[in-house]
Amino acid sequence: MYAIIEDSGTQIKVSEGDVIKIDKRELAEDTASITFDKVLLVGGEGEAKIGEPVLAGASVEADVLEEGRDEKINVVKFKRRKGYKRNMGHRQSYIKVKVTKISA
Repeated sequence: MYAIIEDSGTQIKVSEGDVIKIDKRELAEDTASITFDKVLLVGGEGEAKIGEPVLAGASVEADVLEEGRDEKINVVKFKRRKGYKRNMGHRQSYIKVKVTKISA
């Protein structure tokens, strides 16, 4: 069974047991799990259920594994023959979660 969820404007295909990275958000200190309510599609067992735009009553539960930051991405702005060059870096914060249950 798999589902397509929307989180922070991104659509993610997940199955039970998958480990995914999602955008960091404010969580309580003792939060052990996250529930995703914006489920766009559930499939895998017979007919796929497609939401318009989301499925009513469907949810995906996931356990929080860790919080961290991705690898550094170097951003270079450059204009030739103008003496213009700028270097910037960016590290995206994330929360790593493991999908435990998909309910339609």
